[in-house]
Amino acid sequence: MKYHIWTEGCQMNVADSQRVASALEKLGYAAEADIEQADVVVLNTCVVRQSAEDKAYGRLTSLAPLKRQRPELVINLMGCLVGVRGAEKLREKLPYIDVFSPPSEPGPLVRFLAERDGRDLHEAETARRFAFQDEVTSVLNPHVDTGLVLPAAERGRLVAAHVPVVYGCSHACTFCIIPFRRGVERSRPVGEIVAEVRALAAQGVKEVTLLGQIVDRYGVDVPDGPTLAALLRVVHEVEGIERIRFLTSHPNYMTDELLETVAALPKVCEHIEAPVQAGDDEVLARMKRGYTSADYVKLVERIRRILPHGSIATDIIVGFPGETAEQFERTHALLAELKLDVAHLARYSTRPGTVAERRLADDVPEEEKMRRFRALDEQQAEVVGAINARTLGQTVEVLVEAAHKGKWKGRTRTNKLVFFNAPGDWVGRLARVTVTQTSPWSLQGHLEGQPPAPQAEAAALPDDLLQIA
Repeated sequence: MKYHIWTEGCQMNVADSQRVASALEKLGYAAEADIEQADVVVLNTCVVRQSAEDKAYGRLTSLAPLKRQRPELVINLMGCLVGVRGAEKLREKLPYIDVFSPPSEPGPLVRFLAERDGRDLHEAETARRFAFQDEVTSVLNPHVDTGLVLPAAERGRLVAAHVPVVYGCSHACTFCIIPFRRGVERSRPVGEIVAEVRALAAQGVKEVTLLGQIVDRYGVDVPDGPTLAALLRVVHEVEGIERIRFLTSHPNYMTDELLETVAALPKVCEHIEAPVQAGDDEVLARMKRGYTSADYVKLVERIRRILPHGSIATDIIVGFPGETAEQFERTHALLAELKLDVAHLARYSTRPGTVAERRLADDVPEEEKMRRFRALDEQQAEVVGAINARTLGQTVEVLVEAAHKGKWKGRTRTNKLVFFNAPGDWVGRLARVTVTQTSPWSLQGHLEGQPPAPQAEAAALPDDLLQIA
């Protein structure tokens, strides 16, 4: 029996797919790269942008002929396209789909397979719990003794893993569909998270990233719940883990306690993801972000004061409803002033059911959205090129993740992508790399104390750093 998982979207979806694979392997399924050879196909979908939703429907359409040829094939539609309440309408639209699963929930698929194969439902429930948490009722329970077992292909090979710590979102920005598709905030128990991190470390993982739609709201949904800073201190004690990251944060909840915890804990990386989304106060108010551009500038100042050697990433949406050319220029000027390490750029697209879709007209032409996108992209390339150039000749610590086109690939503590040549197997190891070449997208170098290779090829622009619309 074989399974194939197609994943689109954010790191949370990547983590969800990993857990589905874990549950399926517990039931005796093996991974299959060729979708046409699989017995079970899982499509884990994203609808944050229209392009992602279109891609999901395109993949679904391509599976219809395969289902007609092989009626026994099980197709599971999962993720934000289904959402927490969307299965009934989709059943009418997609009658050839066997199972519909909300985000972060493999239960419907596991139960379907158990009933179809005549398995004991207790065995199915064990497989489900093997990969996912139960319904969260408390984040204070320190006695959970479970841990994720990685899929076979990743066990002993995966260097960096994502660990969800809070599901859903209760902030409800006007442009965002996440609260409608992933539900309200639900924080996982501390003990459950730590058990998972401990299990990952035992399987060779060296770095974990704690995930949440607004990760610095961890514990807010529970009376007297722990803070993200408190969680970081507990995770920091797990042996075998060498680096800890967290994303994505919201400027309103980035406290000095959290920043000072990052500064105090050696394993926690000095890289902060704090989306601003726009540089104009009227646009921010229409987005319901809850802060002004001046507030964000003060946040950046606080981050740089407490983490003087850290890096900062942000998100920007261009062409939000009502955004004038003058308002866009304020965003352009804000990025020029702050000179942040990363800016993830997106053109606004209407999401059904959001406040923006119901109340605000999508009145910025697509051509103008693209012009604004390119203006920020070009400016940011210059900014990051200058930031990265400062590392020339310096030696940086790199956690090596994989081989890439004849070189080793890894990241610095501040999340800079680095390529270098070295003999031996460096996967999962920390390397001290002297930087000999920089660009806006990556750094290149050689091991400290060793001569550079005679001919160093420029690394290709990595897909995960492309600032795509």
